[in-house]
Amino acid sequence: MSGLYLGIDTSNYKTSIAVTDSNNNTVFERSEYLTVPEGSRGMRQSEAFFRHSCRLPDYFDDVFSSISASDIRAVGVSSRPRRIEGSYMPCFLAGVNAARETSAALDIPLHEFSHQEGHAAAVIDDISSGSSILFHLSGGTTEFLTCRPDENGFDLRISGGTKDISIGQLVDRAGVAMGYSFPSGMYLDVLAEEYFSGSNTCRIKPGLPRIHMDGCHFNLSGIETKVLRWIESAASEEYPFIAYSIFDRIAELLAASAAKLASDNRISTVYMAGGVSASSFLRRSILGKLSYIEHNSDDILDIIFGEPSLSGDNAVGIARLAHRINTTYENGNCYSGK
Repeated sequence: MSGLYLGIDTSNYKTSIAVTDSNNNTVFERSEYLTVPEGSRGMRQSEAFFRHSCRLPDYFDDVFSSISASDIRAVGVSSRPRRIEGSYMPCFLAGVNAARETSAALDIPLHEFSHQEGHAAAVIDDISSGSSILFHLSGGTTEFLTCRPDENGFDLRISGGTKDISIGQLVDRAGVAMGYSFPSGMYLDVLAEEYFSGSNTCRIKPGLPRIHMDGCHFNLSGIETKVLRWIESAASEEYPFIAYSIFDRIAELLAASAAKLASDNRISTVYMAGGVSASSFLRRSILGKLSYIEHNSDDILDIIFGEPSLSGDNAVGIARLAHRINTTYENGNCYSGK
C-alpha cells in the first residue's frame, strides 16, 4: 500500500492519530479521551500535555504494526486551536513534537494546521470546493464560520456564534451538576432521547426560555444560570426533561442561525462539526426545526453532519489536509515545513 498520510491531533481532552489514503479513506484511526477527575469540569494544560506525551508511543506502535512506514508520504499535525495570531494551547505541543520526530525520521514533509481546520476537513467531503458555512460546535467552541479552502488548509472567518460560553460548556456543566462525568454530552443525549421517546405528545414545550439572538450572535451564560438552578432544586427524575429542554432550545438556535447565514450568503448547504454535533437527538431536533422554518420560507437548506465518530476531536481531518496540501506542494516541486 502506498500514498498514505499520517495525521496527529492532541486537543485538550483527546489523543488522536489517523492514517488516510489518497482517496481520503481512513486506513487507521485511534482516538481516546483523557480521563478527567470525577466531578471536574476540565484539566490543566500541563496535565493534558503530559498525558498525551505518555500515550503517543503506544499509538505509534499500533500505527506501524498496521502499515509500513515507507508508505507514508507526509505528516500533518494540529499545532494550535485556530489559525489566528495568538492562538495557542500547550497540549498541542505533544502532537507537534511527535510529528516533527516522525517527519525527520522518515524524511517526509510535515504540514501544520489548526485544530479547527481539522474539524472542517473531517466533515466536508469535497475539501477543494468553494465557500461553505461551517458550524464548529465543540466542548470549548461555538462558532459559525465562512469556510474556504486555501493553500494552507482552510480560511475560516467568524460570522456568528456565542459571545460567552460555548454550547459544549453549557451541556458539560449541566451534566456534571447532575453527577455525570466530564465530558457529559453523551449522557444528556441519552436522557433527552429517553424523555422524548416516552412522551405521548408530538410537541413538548421545553422548560427553558428561548435563547435571544442578536443577528447570529448570542449569549449562553443566562440560560446556564437557569439550568444550574433548575438542577439544584430538581429530583433526578426530572433530569431527562431538563436534558430535553436544553437540547430543544439549542436545536432551535442552531436551525435559525443556519437558515439566516445560508440566506445571507446565498449558500444552500451548512456543515456542522465538533463533538456537540455528534448528538443523535440534537441532529434530529435541528432537522425538525429546520423543516418548520422551510415550511414558512422559499429557501431550501441542506444541513450536513459528519459521521458521529468524526464529529468529535480526531486526526482524520488533519490527515486529509496533509494529503491535499502535500499534493499541491508536490505538483509545485515544493514542500511545507521541510
